[in-house]
Amino acid sequence: MPRMTGNRYFAEQVHAARITHVFFVPTIMLPAMAEMEDMGVRRVVTHGEKAAAYMADGYARAARRPGICLAQTIGSANLAAGLRDAFMACSPVIALTGGVDAATRYRHVYQEIEDFPMWEPVTKANFHVDALERFPDLLRQAFRVATSGAPGPVHLEMSGTHAQMLEREADLTPLWEERFTSVPAFRPEPEADAVRAAVQVLARAERPVIVAGGGVIWSGAEAELVKLAEVFQIPVATSLNAKAALPDDHPLNVGVPGTYSRWCANRVIAEADLVFFAGSHPAGQLTTNWQVPRPGVAAIHPDIDPEELGRNYPLQAALLGDAKVTLGRMIAAAPSSSPARRGWLERTRELVRDYLHEADQLRGSDAIPIRPERICKEISEWLPDDGLVLSDTGHSGMWTGQMLRLTRSGQRFLRCAGSLGWAFPATLGAKCALPERPVIGFCGDGGFYYHLAELETAARFGINAIMVVNNNYALNQEKHLFDAAYGGRQRGRATEMWHFSRQVNFARVAEAMGCVGIRVERPDDIRPALDKALASNSPAVVEVLSDVDAMAKRAWRPA
Repeated sequence: MPRMTGNRYFAEQVHAARITHVFFVPTIMLPAMAEMEDMGVRRVVTHGEKAAAYMADGYARAARRPGICLAQTIGSANLAAGLRDAFMACSPVIALTGGVDAATRYRHVYQEIEDFPMWEPVTKANFHVDALERFPDLLRQAFRVATSGAPGPVHLEMSGTHAQMLEREADLTPLWEERFTSVPAFRPEPEADAVRAAVQVLARAERPVIVAGGGVIWSGAEAELVKLAEVFQIPVATSLNAKAALPDDHPLNVGVPGTYSRWCANRVIAEADLVFFAGSHPAGQLTTNWQVPRPGVAAIHPDIDPEELGRNYPLQAALLGDAKVTLGRMIAAAPSSSPARRGWLERTRELVRDYLHEADQLRGSDAIPIRPERICKEISEWLPDDGLVLSDTGHSGMWTGQMLRLTRSGQRFLRCAGSLGWAFPATLGAKCALPERPVIGFCGDGGFYYHLAELETAARFGINAIMVVNNNYALNQEKHLFDAAYGGRQRGRATEMWHFSRQVNFARVAEAMGCVGIRVERPDDIRPALDKALASNSPAVVEVLSDVDAMAKRAWRPA
């Protein structure tokens, strides 16, 4: 059994798992970072722990393998805050931090509190590592938990403010488990009886709809989703997590439902007599706070997590299994002739046509300041066949969910699960995972301010992503809330709570930090700016000045 330090063991594990980047704020496990010097692992030092967590999250979602982030004890709470989004998005991020040493607990060690409980709500598993001899098996367990079932974050807290425990030597046997280095680690099959029951329910329905979720993406089940929809002739709504699961121009695609939705998708789901939740959680955002579909509607739900089956909507058929395998089994069990649903499909296509006609009026706008809908149109038509788009939350999620159209099968989309400011660091992490592909982030100025310092990180490490900033000098999504707070009309100094300085030029800030900066004030200049940013082969910010009065359409819901 070879003797090695815990730091050496960790470096070898990262290398064996084919993880190309780790994201951290010093000082934590620096001997491990030195060990990685000749292993081809980039050690990305960020300007804040939340940014490190978001980069690891973007990396994990883009690569579909674990992302790694680290922080010393004083940064543990900040890193945990950054794991909230990864937890909500079922992203396999492994976080390592320093922690309390038993020898000095309760003695007021400098910068130290009990951080461990903070990690419980944002992880699938939260481990103390108090002895070096336990580090190998708990690190392997972290990879197993992060990649198995519904993926998610795991935390390891190691003794010592910067994990000094790992500096000791011990007899540590290198043992890497290839299965747990990517998602999905396993593909469990649904029971045959459950498949037959689901197919029968689906075949009997007159107005069924599929609501595809992130489980389809993590499973790589996009082709099976399209095939199932075509075999059974069922329209498909895609959650934001699954927005790129089938092309926007596919005749069965009705768009994104929920609170960040195209109204046509909500209308289709509201009129359906059966909802097939394919790898999706029927949670508040997806179901417009459980109003669409209506409570009590007939439902089918395949999911890899048994605890999710029947949550919020009672089921006529439940299938426990991997999305790719489950959809494949349902296709194989399909009746020889497709159900006749001509009237239902004509109705759904009518709703989609009406929505697209309405949306195109704004997507084609030549107005100055620029409409966000036009920004989304230009990104849609410019995006290369293998491009990846990441979107922030709030208005950015609404604009991209409603107005971005991805029509080529190689294009991908990743969304923020809820934390404003996620998009920029996550875009950098995704680019680290996919260095040969065009990676484009989309956020507003409010979100961009959160982690502006990471422009320097992008320049220092040559992370050549493109960030499109929809700059209206405001948190304009909050306008209606302030209107209501002021009784319908804002007065006095109200706007200083949601307007920003018009003196800030993000393109110049980007240039000052070593990136390419391009400012766009006219709609026709958006696409040339994107071309220039991509051709620069450098980190680039495309700042588009947009209309502060442009508001995304609110979700349709039943009267």
